[in-house]
Amino acid sequence: MRAEEVIDRFRSAGALLEGHFVLSSGLHSPVYLQCAKALESTSSAAEFGAALARSFRDSQIETVASPAIGGLVIGYEVARQLGVRFIWTEREAGRMTLRRGFQVRAGECVLVVEDVITTGGSTREAIAALTGAGAQVVAAAAIIDRSGGKADVGVPRVSLVALDVPAVTPADCEACKRGDHAIKPGSRKTT
Repeated sequence: MRAEEVIDRFRSAGALLEGHFVLSSGLHSPVYLQCAKALESTSSAAEFGAALARSFRDSQIETVASPAIGGLVIGYEVARQLGVRFIWTEREAGRMTLRRGFQVRAGECVLVVEDVITTGGSTREAIAALTGAGAQVVAAAAIIDRSGGKADVGVPRVSLVALDVPAVTPADCEACKRGDHAIKPGSRKTT
């Protein structure tokens, strides 16, 4: 699947927004990617998942794991395409952890899948939770990397699209300096 096709799917789903946004990382950006809107189409989710899974067909991936909530749909779809199990991490008392009875074996080969990577924070937190439980996280993947390849998650990673979209602190945000109101469309509360 070509990057242009992915972006076209996001646009047609109303999932690529332009304005002044607060990202889940707390950074501000003129572009917001509402993956939930893009993934409500099961055919798009299946095609994105198949495209990501192709990168790992010849690997030894035993499990796909995603940080909740953004990575759940695409993580499940990548796991389904690879024919492996799917688990997720979630925050408990502000810390990413395995819950709901999920466990990993020592050395279990895990792929972490996210919808969008901006700073890589959620992916790094998921990797830390999984390696802390004994897994061997061998790679990470996302539909869109909005860091333009700059986010370091500590393992090799792939994405269907790499965008270099500005994400700045509120103090460095030109829209804030103009007095433009920032919108927080995401799912995670920031302080």
